[in-house]
Amino acid sequence: MAGSGRAESYPRTCSDKDAKFDDNAHKIEDITTAHDHADAITELSGIEATAASKAAWLISLTVSLGGLLFGYDTGYISSVLVTINTSLGHVLSSSEQELVTSLTSGGALVGAVGAGLSADRFGRRMPIWSACIVFVIGTVLQTAAYSVPQFAVGRFVVGLGVGSAAMVVPLYISELAPAKYRGRMIAFNNVSVTFGQFIASAIGAGFAQVGNPDSSQAWRATVGIGAAPAIALAGLLFLCPESPRQLVAHGKVEEASKVLTRIYPTSTEEQRKAKIASIEMSIQEATQTMVDDSIWKSLRRVFTTPATGRAVLTACLTMAISQLGGFNTLMYYSATLFSLVGFDNATAVAITVSGTNFLFSIVNLVLVDKFGRRIILIITVLGMAICMLIAAVSFHYIPINPSNLELLTDSVGWPGIVLLITIICYVAFYSSGVATMGWIGTELIPIEVRAVGTMLNTVTYWSTNIIIASTFLSMMKGMTPSGAFGFYCGVCFFGWLFFVFCYPECKGMPLEAIREVFARGFGVKFSKKWQRENKHFAKLNGQQSFAH
Repeated sequence: MAGSGRAESYPRTCSDKDAKFDDNAHKIEDITTAHDHADAITELSGIEATAASKAAWLISLTVSLGGLLFGYDTGYISSVLVTINTSLGHVLSSSEQELVTSLTSGGALVGAVGAGLSADRFGRRMPIWSACIVFVIGTVLQTAAYSVPQFAVGRFVVGLGVGSAAMVVPLYISELAPAKYRGRMIAFNNVSVTFGQFIASAIGAGFAQVGNPDSSQAWRATVGIGAAPAIALAGLLFLCPESPRQLVAHGKVEEASKVLTRIYPTSTEEQRKAKIASIEMSIQEATQTMVDDSIWKSLRRVFTTPATGRAVLTACLTMAISQLGGFNTLMYYSATLFSLVGFDNATAVAITVSGTNFLFSIVNLVLVDKFGRRIILIITVLGMAICMLIAAVSFHYIPINPSNLELLTDSVGWPGIVLLITIICYVAFYSSGVATMGWIGTELIPIEVRAVGTMLNTVTYWSTNIIIASTFLSMMKGMTPSGAFGFYCGVCFFGWLFFVFCYPECKGMPLEAIREVFARGFGVKFSKKWQRENKHFAKLNGQQSFAH
């Protein structure tokens, strides 16, 4: 057929050769005729190109409070580590600092798995409600702690809520948001995360000045404030609808239609019907899977279906690079790090890290749907690698005793200033790029394994986060600070190579169409072709509308 010939003529990158193992599935499910491909673009871009309602933006903002919780509860530990002193019975050792820092990540890993197991069966909102309750319990445990074990348990419990929210919120937004605004709406969640981290740093720095530094209990207020947004989110979530794709998957088509009307108020009835039909078609076979299949069958599908495996691998590798590249060493230990290199008010200096992170996450929010994911990743991750290289060189000129990580001078010299500037630049590259892209990666995962795939993506985040949180101080001692930051530089450079050769551009693609990309290997060239054709059809539609 002509259409089949067209589909096979799409050029492949060197990484696309793996697609030959998926030829049968490719022929059955993914090859479309040129006419069908054009119709799909025209049909979906019709409703997807319409303006999003205020309700859609408000819903995204509301559930992004989960990101605020995530950011706050991972951000305050930096200041608490340098102000807690003997509040838990003694001064915390390096291993105890790594323990209480990484336990939140450990709890988040468990919470992400739990949310992944329940998100398809009970919907997207239930795990978010559960996360809010767990947040409050964990916050109370930490605030009332007078021993390391109790504080550690509180950190783990909070982590359960962090992991659940971090897994479900981007998934929920990606399924609810119009394709045209999907990247921006998911980026709201990341902006909320960075805002939470900034607020935590600012509050921590403020309370660090309260009372006697050697006996102050003000850190408890820093921790306790984290319960407020959890309570607010639990109440506001009643105003948010369930995901249309979840409603259709569970046979609630009429309810899904009402939600689509709420999200696309300027669309026509025909466009809404076409959207529902498209959703029904994409999950026709997946519906039974999501309702009845076990988690093991879904996982097996990820690892035995090449196209699905490539999609999940791309999302998970992006997430892993975002963590192993070293950012959270700065978020968790920034105050400790700046104190190490000689800054007097380390908690105040650490605000520059969280503040830069917040500001440049807004830059990503503005640019992600305009320029796309791929080019932003390629530019920013290379910038991260260069910054980590400069940081490694700067540490070489800072006199630090590697055995106890103590500064061997009384003042901050030029290497310390260069290090501070380099770290700020690194954070700017990170937050404007891969920080958000790791979560936007949920858009790459097919509907039939989206909850499981998102769970794996979130598990990747927290497992690599645990590695960073629990090894940073040990790496600084064992490899020297220069060696540790050189390692992070290497991870960033590997990530840059991966994004250049394997990351497809899915800007503006309906979720139902993205599966077509990974049926052709990693689909880098195919996605470029799709973008050109979509732009062409949009231009033609605009000319036709103008003519009428």
